[in-house]
Amino acid sequence: MTESNAFDAPGRADHQTERVEQGAGMPDWEKRFRAPRVSLPDWAEDAPDRSLFVSNATGTYELYAWDRATGEQRQVTDRPNGTTDGVLSPDGEWIWWFDDKDGDEFGVWRRQRFAGGEDELAAPGLDPSYPAGLALGRDGRTAVVGRSTDEDGTTIHLARTGEGPVEIYRHRESAGVGDLSHDGSLIAVEHTEHGDAMHSALRVLRPDGTTVAELDDTEGGTRELGLEVLGFAPVAGDTRLLIGHQRRGRWEPLVWDVATGEETDLALELPGDVSAEWYPDGTGLLVVHGFEARGELFRYDLAERRLVRIDTPRGAVSGATARPDGSVEYLWSSAARPPAVRSTTGGVVLDPPGMKSPGSVPVEDVWVEGPGGRIHALVQKPAGASGPLPTVFDIHGGPTWHDSDSFAAGPAAWVDHGYAVVRVNYRGSTGYGRAWTDALKHRVGLIELEDIAAVREWAVASGLADPARLILTGGSWGGYLTLLGIGTQPDAWAVGIAAVPVADYVTAYHDEMEALKAMDRTLLGGTPEEVPERFEASSPITYVDRVKAPVYISAGVNDPRCPIQQIENYVKRLESRDAVHEVYRYDAGHGSLVVDERIKQVRLELAFAAEHLPA
Repeated sequence: MTESNAFDAPGRADHQTERVEQGAGMPDWEKRFRAPRVSLPDWAEDAPDRSLFVSNATGTYELYAWDRATGEQRQVTDRPNGTTDGVLSPDGEWIWWFDDKDGDEFGVWRRQRFAGGEDELAAPGLDPSYPAGLALGRDGRTAVVGRSTDEDGTTIHLARTGEGPVEIYRHRESAGVGDLSHDGSLIAVEHTEHGDAMHSALRVLRPDGTTVAELDDTEGGTRELGLEVLGFAPVAGDTRLLIGHQRRGRWEPLVWDVATGEETDLALELPGDVSAEWYPDGTGLLVVHGFEARGELFRYDLAERRLVRIDTPRGAVSGATARPDGSVEYLWSSAARPPAVRSTTGGVVLDPPGMKSPGSVPVEDVWVEGPGGRIHALVQKPAGASGPLPTVFDIHGGPTWHDSDSFAAGPAAWVDHGYAVVRVNYRGSTGYGRAWTDALKHRVGLIELEDIAAVREWAVASGLADPARLILTGGSWGGYLTLLGIGTQPDAWAVGIAAVPVADYVTAYHDEMEALKAMDRTLLGGTPEEVPERFEASSPITYVDRVKAPVYISAGVNDPRCPIQQIENYVKRLESRDAVHEVYRYDAGHGSLVVDERIKQVRLELAFAAEHLPA
């Protein structure tokens, strides 16, 4: 691993000048990708001056160590395809990072001293796997490591320095490590042993694997209510576990004392989804509230049961953390303004040097009546432009995700080239209640496209969109919906641009990582052999012969989520009927962490649209 200092090393001024010079004559859309960004820094619980963050300062997203006491920042990882999965130990001595091969997400945990040095295998004795959670102990020698493989399902091991790992949990269905208590005596696990991969139950284990407590809102999978681990109280001897629940039809926090079984329901009067984390002294909670594509922060005092709003600008809060001095740091952006790590003490916490990202245009909120209820969409268009415009429907992935009023370089690039951009929070999206998120079961893909069609009709009828110049695009699940959409709605779209998509659902199921197989069984109600008609109805390859629009597909050859072979199957069907299409394959996994590669992909997409969209 390199030990260069990306921000504060000697020669920083030269480095910054070089970046500014690189920006000379560069279009704004490219600057947005190249401008250095940083994630919200994580900090060590027992050494709060030591932090870990992710940045693209070198042109590839990598991990960086930051000593706040000295101001020194040091690049930790340096790999051709980038690194973003890292954890700082509570004592601040070690940085754990996940080492996979070229983005395939299958690998091992390694660790490096915070001050630098050689990497070493973090948990000797554990074979490579897909990660299923990690929790590090405050004693500096204990780790709880979750693993997922096709052969074993999910296993969880207790690993201690100088000792071999000990298996404490195993099940065929998906599960994951939630958290480790302050004293290391309790381990929280999220599991789906009931077979519903969308709604987890909770189990708390001792280090020997015996069970302390259980909490299951699913009633054996008969009720679609999920739980999630938000974290143990950061106080010695405290057995309180902060969890998220869906008992009132949305995500909200609850404090569960796993020793006594007592549950403290906060019952916050906030619309939308609510999450939380502990303040470092355990007396309060930092509440993160998401509603209608925007976020805000509150402090909840547990003793007084009082909620106080923390002032943040209107936009999206992508993450927040409470510091020991009571201040809050948060990552904020809006569609018009680039992201920044801010603090309630005032100002920007972490500002990388070099070229600054240009802004973009703000979003407009649109609500459209759809077959399953009101659909929320976000619209951007070039400043001063009037319709009808060539319009890009940029569909988010997940599907359990949502578009928000946050800064996104991809949509901004389309706007810069004269397109209106519409982003739809279709049924299946988060942030609009449990019923909205869970609505897509069994008619997977088709339900989402009904909502997209309703918004498309609005866009045309309102005069925003030119019906002859509509582009359907997206990545991952959005790429899947793109291919399914141009097949099931062949007259609606002029061009389809799909990145890392599901194209042949049956082949994808058999080739994908185990956790996604479990999700697909939940969404479709079984395996391809058990419910073949559902897989057929939801698979883009079923409709490939109906596709009229020119199709552009990009795919990572090492992708474990949307594997390459099922895409090749779809492409061969396009080729067999001489359909207009282009395919771009690149050496990475489910997307790329390399800035140059991402810019190349966007440039190819823009060029394909310009070539094939009617004048």
